[in-house]
Amino acid sequence: MMTAFAALLTACQQRSGEKTTNANDTFEWKVDQFADIKILRYQIPEFEQLTTKQKIFLYYLSEAALSGRDIIWDQNCKYNLLIRNYLENIYRTYKGDRQSDDFQQFLVYLKRVWFSNGIHHHYSTDKIMPGFSREYFKKLIEGSDSAKFPQWPSLTAQQTLELVEKVMFDPNFLSKRVNLDPSTDLVASSANNFYEGVTQHEAEAFYNRMKDPKDPTPISYGLNSKLVKKNGKVTEQVWKSGGMYGKAIDQIIYWLEKAIPYAENEAQQNVIRLLIKFYQTGDLKVWDEYNIAWVEDTHSLIDFVNGFIEVYGDPLGLKASWEALVNFKNLEATRRTEILSANAQWFEDHSPIDNRFKKQNVKGVSAKVINAVQLGGELYPSTAIGINLPNADWIRKDHGSKSVTLENITYAYDQVSMRSGLYEEFIENKDDIQLIKQYKSLSDNLHTDLHECLGHGSGQLLPGVASDALKNYQSTLEEARADLFALYYMMDEKMVELGILPTLEAAKAEYLYQILNGLMVQLCRIEPGKNLEEAHMRNRQLIARWCYEKGKPDNVIEMYQKNGKTYVRINDYMKLRELFGQLLAEVQRIKSEGDYAAGKNLVETYGVIVDQKLRDEVAARYQKLNLAPYSGFINPRLVPVEKDGQIVDVQVVYPKDYIQQMLEYSEKYSFLPLEN
Repeated sequence: MMTAFAALLTACQQRSGEKTTNANDTFEWKVDQFADIKILRYQIPEFEQLTTKQKIFLYYLSEAALSGRDIIWDQNCKYNLLIRNYLENIYRTYKGDRQSDDFQQFLVYLKRVWFSNGIHHHYSTDKIMPGFSREYFKKLIEGSDSAKFPQWPSLTAQQTLELVEKVMFDPNFLSKRVNLDPSTDLVASSANNFYEGVTQHEAEAFYNRMKDPKDPTPISYGLNSKLVKKNGKVTEQVWKSGGMYGKAIDQIIYWLEKAIPYAENEAQQNVIRLLIKFYQTGDLKVWDEYNIAWVEDTHSLIDFVNGFIEVYGDPLGLKASWEALVNFKNLEATRRTEILSANAQWFEDHSPIDNRFKKQNVKGVSAKVINAVQLGGELYPSTAIGINLPNADWIRKDHGSKSVTLENITYAYDQVSMRSGLYEEFIENKDDIQLIKQYKSLSDNLHTDLHECLGHGSGQLLPGVASDALKNYQSTLEEARADLFALYYMMDEKMVELGILPTLEAAKAEYLYQILNGLMVQLCRIEPGKNLEEAHMRNRQLIARWCYEKGKPDNVIEMYQKNGKTYVRINDYMKLRELFGQLLAEVQRIKSEGDYAAGKNLVETYGVIVDQKLRDEVAARYQKLNLAPYSGFINPRLVPVEKDGQIVDVQVVYPKDYIQQMLEYSEKYSFLPLEN
């Protein structure tokens, strides 16, 4: 699949005017690196093969995807828009020495804040502390255009500056965007902007009163609102046109309405109209209608995600961050996901989970491989490589789900990592290195396909079990469930039988990398003394550490020392597959029964605590390679070509300047006031 994809990519580059015979040699994939982050570019293969109508459709959808940028900033923290405006004014107007070490530290801080859509690290959710002093910050203020600094409502200019300094420099103020420590009030100790003036107990009680345990089709309570307490009364501020975030939502609606005439079919037009209706009303029943219509539209080449989707940013797993993705189907690579979708019932029937938790009639599982065209909201600059939606369990059960793998994104990752030296540093056995290099691109894509297409859509809750029963452990356990599903089936002969894998050696490459990453490599992202907080990182360590511990009697996974370095070796791949199956069965039981206590014990025992000595070793080895552990992307720019006031074509431009794109987005897509 990767060979075909690379050929298409090369052809696309040649059509767009690049004089090249090898896409890998001519396209600059990485364009910036700072702190723990590298900025990449991605291309849009096959874009030039689309019709003019399809290109215009993608352009309008892309504008809608970019118009909600302010929403995710404000959701992440109520002061983020204020901080962004302050920092950008300094960057634009500061007249002092811009080559000094202090200013370079300011620039790194600004880039990090841009990357995270706010003042908290995009992965750890810890507050990003500036690498320059408060005193230097005052010099920056004095040397910049004072008339262009924003003022917080109800505060004077001086009070606003004091607030900005407190937000930026006080490590104990708004210290954690998402706090998952069960010993604390998860709401009060989290700095996100989903709640104000309410405690965790009050928030849970508010939504529990709304729920009917006998309702087979419950709405996603609290998904699109901020919960606030004023004058002793708890109420919701709904995110909709005319409500909270209304000015940005109106812009999204504007571009969606322009897109309707260019939709590929009537079903897709209906999807867009339902989304607009949801944005206009904030009605979560309409949101469900939209999701059902969206998941049933499986014939369109072009597709998009736009809305309040994932709940990772809320420690209670209720409120959704805004995100957007515009894409079209990669027809060649989609063949493998179509095979998986067609065999969905077989995978469900042969799953190692208890029969009580299996779906007797798997419905509407559709999957495709896509070319991302535009990333927005929570998916920009850092994006997922696979998505499975909708998230409502009853819609998945009754109407199915839609899964995508972002192949042009994974291809960009592969191009950057292939020659990084990472595998040679952390894998001691040369045969294992060769195994990884030969099969990892293929096995990674298949892992994502299985994870998103079938893993998230598999299994079912027992009657009466709420989808948020696992609370702060829900996200970690759901990701673990999907990963385990993928890992268990990768080593099944069915993969070769279906023609998806050439050999099970490819599955071994994925097993090795997943265990290596879960036990060791991902620790390079963790600061000294810290434990794991982010759901995906907890999930990966949970799986790897659980299998390592449970496999000790048979020495299934071995961690050993050589020349002062720690390495990982898998001694029995088939027994490891059995362990994946056993853990999958337990995680599915926990979810299906809503067993919070067991879920908490599993995550806290295996997924949270970091071996600090090993972390230090991994970080030192990683640093020597001059690698950044996190990656994000600059979006391509879709440029409409007009004639006589009408769009007659859309061209793709691939920017190289991360700073320029961030400033451009702030100028063009800033629709919200500082305080919302």
